[in-house]
Amino acid sequence: MASLLAALMFAAIGLLLPLGFPVGFTVLGVAIGFAALGQLFGVFNVHLLSALPLRVLNLMNNDLLQAVPLFIYMGAVMERTKMSRDLFTSLGALFGPRPAGLAIATLLLGLLLAPATGAIGATVVALGLLALPPMLEARYDRPFALGVTAAVGTLGTVLPPSLILILLGDQMRIAQSDAQRLLVQAPAAPLLLSKLYVGMVLPVVLVITGYATILLWRALRSPESCPGRPSAISARRAAISIVPPFAIIATTLVLIVSGKLYTVEAAAAAAVAMTLWALVRREMSLRTLAEIVRLVTRVAGAIFLLIMGANTFSLVFRGFAGDVLVREAITGSFSSPTLAVPVVFGLLLVFGFFLDALEIIFLVVPIAIPPLIVLGGDPLWLAVLVGVTLQTSFLLPPSGFALFFARSVAPKDVSMTTIYRGVRPFVLLQIAVLLAVLLLPGLATWLPGRA
Repeated sequence: MASLLAALMFAAIGLLLPLGFPVGFTVLGVAIGFAALGQLFGVFNVHLLSALPLRVLNLMNNDLLQAVPLFIYMGAVMERTKMSRDLFTSLGALFGPRPAGLAIATLLLGLLLAPATGAIGATVVALGLLALPPMLEARYDRPFALGVTAAVGTLGTVLPPSLILILLGDQMRIAQSDAQRLLVQAPAAPLLLSKLYVGMVLPVVLVITGYATILLWRALRSPESCPGRPSAISARRAAISIVPPFAIIATTLVLIVSGKLYTVEAAAAAAVAMTLWALVRREMSLRTLAEIVRLVTRVAGAIFLLIMGANTFSLVFRGFAGDVLVREAITGSFSSPTLAVPVVFGLLLVFGFFLDALEIIFLVVPIAIPPLIVLGGDPLWLAVLVGVTLQTSFLLPPSGFALFFARSVAPKDVSMTTIYRGVRPFVLLQIAVLLAVLLLPGLATWLPGRA
């Protein structure tokens, strides 16, 4: 009965989340409901829930999670002021006169917005509002313009210092600790966020290089489908709009990776720097600041509610010995990570069809990753694989999240089939990069080892 209830917990999540209820309350409600059922059938000790207050307190003391509202704030400042719009206008002035110039400007804007927002929904919608109309007005091929918008919007999943990577790093640290406990090993050095950032560098370079190659190939092969659009903005004005935000984000990443500052300290410094730049631009009023703070409070509150719900879900799932069931299923079926990892990450791709990145990180990673580490999988390699897998799943037809966000900002007469056609080359590239990281773990581990 305990095993059945553990399996039904995930089935209930899969059935309820698509109905549109708030995710944090849904996960929390499923956990408490199944805890009550377990107590009724005598297979769950309800006193386990007394550990929840201590878990919530530990969340508040987690220095990685303390950085989350600060990164959200940084992205909100760029969104609520004119920074994002001016960034695209300036990038369009530099590249717009050339074939596929606006598409390249969209890619560069995504590289700047993705680390600050970190969520694919926010990035795809921002790009759809800023970059998609100019591309369509310039008579870009519709599938191509929509494909670029959706694909570039997923970069926030893997591009440091992404909010998603911060949360993934925290959960991977917990998974590594659980695996060492199962192996009865002395605690090893935890997986540092700076190591995860460095491990992401080569896969991200492959993805960005591939995206740029697709755009350049389109410009050479079919320039009429992505015509240039001249602009009168001067190089000086473009530099003033582009350099400061890029410098703030790049400096933040360097400070974290080099170990000069903790993640929360670097995030705080970046938030202050972005605020000062908004003041210099005379775009930060008390009213704007109040809107930004309200937005950050809502988003950060929703994230922490999801984390609390996921902690409750994990506690109840473990109370049913569901983690033991998953571990025995994986370690009993496979003797090494060679076959186990492709199977587990294939399921992770499927989860990406109906679960968001945060839900996968907090619900799936703590349960599925420890057995892979027990079998001998490198935690850093597995963490990078999770990031690349999530990014790929959000682009996969028919129900990738990025596709539906792109549809929400597209003209009303655009069909989902049009978007599917547009993302096809980007999906093939993502699958190629995912297979490369899967077959060549050195893509994730070599650079951190050298660093």
